[in-house]
Amino acid sequence: MITSDRALKVAEFLLQIKAIQLSPEHPFTWASGLKSPIYCDNRKTLSYPEVRRYIREAFVATIRESYGEPQVIAGVATGGIAIGALVAEEMNLPFIYVRSEPKKHGLGNQVEGVLLPGQRVVVIEDLISTGSSSLNAVSALREQQADIVGMVAIFTYGFKKAVNNFSEANCPLQTLSNYNALLEQAVKSNYVTSAQQQALINWAESPEAWSEQFLTTHS
Repeated sequence: MITSDRALKVAEFLLQIKAIQLSPEHPFTWASGLKSPIYCDNRKTLSYPEVRRYIREAFVATIRESYGEPQVIAGVATGGIAIGALVAEEMNLPFIYVRSEPKKHGLGNQVEGVLLPGQRVVVIEDLISTGSSSLNAVSALREQQADIVGMVAIFTYGFKKAVNNFSEANCPLQTLSNYNALLEQAVKSNYVTSAQQQALINWAESPEAWSEQFLTTHS
């Protein structure tokens, strides 16, 4: 599989600004409790104008290549709101965003902004893990009779569970970069050693087993 120049460039930026950090020897603990050699915080891209500009333009190009011209851009709270608004501005389109759950006061909205029934919507996300929270936003939009054209995210770990979840939800997904591109760029740029590369490959093949092995080894 040939990795696109765009995917490698985004991966390079994410590594440079430490939006993605790699630490196989001292793994991070995810909210799920799993140990992971990678931590991703794509909100950092907003603090770097050059990176922010490239990602905005890459989103616009990917949307047009994959989905044509949508009528509305929707950001997933919270990571997809800022970049989604930038993309909507670049495309001169209306912007809305989707909360993780309906508000418990006021109008009780989950979808914020103006969305008309049947409008073609592209959803913007910053990171795809299992896809559950992202697809929750898709469900909320569909309840408002949106026509979901697809989703675009900055980065995906490429988990099989996410692939299956998006397939079952009948929601096309495109990402600017991915785990394979990240590893390729990390090796090319000497961010990781060959031993670290192997650990990162092992984690991607079975995150749960990798985590359990590490916990057992270091208990």
